[in-house]
Amino acid sequence: MDHSTRLPAHALRWHCDETQLDFTSTAELDPAKGVLGQPIALAAMRFGVECDAPGQNIYVRGLSGTGRMTLVRAVLEELDPQPRRRLDRCYVHNFSQPDRPRLLTLAAGQGPALRKQLRQCVEFIGTRLGESLESQDVQERMEAIKQQTQAAVKDLTAPLEQELHEQGLTLVQLQNGPVARSAVYALRGGQPVAPEVLRQQVLAGELDAQEAEQLEQAIAVYSQRVDALGREAAKAWQRGVEAVASLVEGETRAVLNTLFQPLREAFNQEPLHRFVEELIEDVIENRLPGSNTENLPDAQDIYGVNVVITHGADGPGPVITEHAPSVANLLGRIEPDFVSGGQPVSNYNGIRAGALLQADGGFLALDANDVLSEPGAWRLLMRALRTGSVTLAPTELGLPQATQTLKPEPIDIQVRVILIGSSGLFYQLDQVDQDFSDLFKVLADFDSEIDRDDQGVMSYAGVLAKLCREENLPHFTACGVAAMAEHGARIAARRERLTARFGRVADIAREAAFRAREADSETVQRSHVEHTIRQTRYRASLPSQRYQQLIADRTIRVETHGSVVGQINGMAVIHAGPLAYGFPARLTATVGPGRAGVIDIEGAAALAGSIHTKGFHILGGLLRYVLRTEHPLAFSASIAFEQSYGGIDGDSASGAEFCCLISALTGVPIRQGIAMTGAIDQHGHVQAIGGVNEKVDGHFDACVALGLDGTQGAIVPRANAGDLMLRDEVVAACEAGQFHIYAVETVGQALEVLTGQASGDPAAAEPYAEDSLFALAQQQAATFLRRSLNHDPKNRA
Repeated sequence: MDHSTRLPAHALRWHCDETQLDFTSTAELDPAKGVLGQPIALAAMRFGVECDAPGQNIYVRGLSGTGRMTLVRAVLEELDPQPRRRLDRCYVHNFSQPDRPRLLTLAAGQGPALRKQLRQCVEFIGTRLGESLESQDVQERMEAIKQQTQAAVKDLTAPLEQELHEQGLTLVQLQNGPVARSAVYALRGGQPVAPEVLRQQVLAGELDAQEAEQLEQAIAVYSQRVDALGREAAKAWQRGVEAVASLVEGETRAVLNTLFQPLREAFNQEPLHRFVEELIEDVIENRLPGSNTENLPDAQDIYGVNVVITHGADGPGPVITEHAPSVANLLGRIEPDFVSGGQPVSNYNGIRAGALLQADGGFLALDANDVLSEPGAWRLLMRALRTGSVTLAPTELGLPQATQTLKPEPIDIQVRVILIGSSGLFYQLDQVDQDFSDLFKVLADFDSEIDRDDQGVMSYAGVLAKLCREENLPHFTACGVAAMAEHGARIAARRERLTARFGRVADIAREAAFRAREADSETVQRSHVEHTIRQTRYRASLPSQRYQQLIADRTIRVETHGSVVGQINGMAVIHAGPLAYGFPARLTATVGPGRAGVIDIEGAAALAGSIHTKGFHILGGLLRYVLRTEHPLAFSASIAFEQSYGGIDGDSASGAEFCCLISALTGVPIRQGIAMTGAIDQHGHVQAIGGVNEKVDGHFDACVALGLDGTQGAIVPRANAGDLMLRDEVVAACEAGQFHIYAVETVGQALEVLTGQASGDPAAAEPYAEDSLFALAQQQAATFLRRSLNHDPKNRA
């Protein structure tokens, strides 16, 4: 049928003219740099990156599919932000509180230098400290102390020894294991004799019993004096030992202070100075030469430095992307060490930095869904941003006991978080998290499309040039780039727009390069791109093929020939991953006398979604607007999607439902070869819908399966006419007059195409023409009213 709304073939698909491209292949072009076609998002990102005000973390909204993190990194590379600060963070042992390792904050690059210097100092303690204490000066001073001690003891014991000698007695030193004591013995023949020996000599007749008794009495008397003197001598010896120990400690402290003085001067940090003082005291207490260190930890372990994070003094700031944002990966973790028996223990050496600390002074990019999927991660991320500090191993998370016993000092952070998520998630977080709006004040909306103009096509060429160079792919010819741009227009499905989802474009480009190599071609041609697109659709087309087969063998009843009253083909889509497939859906309507109004069978069966239900109620409002009746509608009607057993939603079939209802009401048949899609308002305007290309392609495939006869076609909203990027075979059929596309603005125009009969203009002041569809609908509505009144018992009475 020839109608003013029929679109010419050239309006059904945009063709990129490769002759207008001023290059032969992408090998001649510079690779694309930065982010293409996103001025609003770049302005928001620039503000969030450069502004130092609190809470200026960035929520990147609108991106979907792969490559989002790559895009964010590309934006940061283009903006080239300077780091807010560069700090090294280290942990050392805390001698006073071993369960709370001490934090050291140093300038960039100083952490490894401190670790190296401290390692050298500890090596000196372990190998050369003893040598420094064996110097001649120290040995002479120690020997002097010993001599002074011996002299003091001798001064105490000499008078007593003289007196004992005069009494025939002598003082003997007895060793009982580690304990030495003094005892009084008899002196006979110049030799000391124990009391037990004296008794044996008496029995043997070698010693007079009376003399022996006198000696024993003298020994008893002097033994008491010796005990008292021994205590005094022991005190003198102890003073000597303490003097030697004090000398050793003093010399050790002096040596260690000299040893650590360069380190103190190089790292003027109060926490480090306290650590060094505690280290020196621990060495003096536990690790002096000659001490038993068998049960002590290795000196390098307890006196070392754990450099948790370090930065170079120059270069760009950190940009961290965390793909698995668990609590441990975000905040950091404490790795336990295992001692004999497999018992885990933790110390400062096991502390590891998380992404928040790694990004300190820079940026951390996270996927919002990934963070929310990790238990506890969102709450602790928001706490870290709110407090400006990171606490490792929070005990409320139920981490292993070995890590909970260690509580490192918190670390202050200055990090800008870039959170990537959908629009829906943004609004949910804004509603349920009271801190979200205060912490993420910058919203960067990335558009999924760019302008379809010369610059847009050249952007595609630059992206392909970059991809080919980075992945060593064969370059694309001008016609290959044109084919990729056309496919980008098909994905965007919007007037004068190309998709900006370059991750999806890159997937097609990689496969097209594979096809080119498979064909031994040095470059990627249009044919390779088109073959790739066909194969991509074919690999995911099994559901669509099965549906078309069911239509062909009449298992699913779809009419594409002739005319039928109260029946029309709508158009719907199904999704297979990123691809969508269209198919026709048969709608039927019946009308009869009654007062039930228009019944949506899907709605009554609870198979309709809320949007579909809204569209159906709009249909009722449009019916009242078109009929212009001054009386209530006195008929009942029902509308159904035939052979549909699952849930349906959307309002794109509301236009087809209205046309089907008018056909059933007036008895005027609808051409079955014409399918329709489009939403309606209550004044009869046909409004834009989604998936227009897939819907038309799907109906075309059904018509081909059942036989093209030149009468078939599809009705789409005029608002979608600029979105059309139909397959080449559909365009060829339209050009040959075998298929037709109609772009309508009102349901009246759609009815004229479907029935071949004028519909009438409900917006006009004058009555409808007698032979118009809407006039017939008014007449039939009046007929139903009369029948209703004639059958009303009250009226008959």
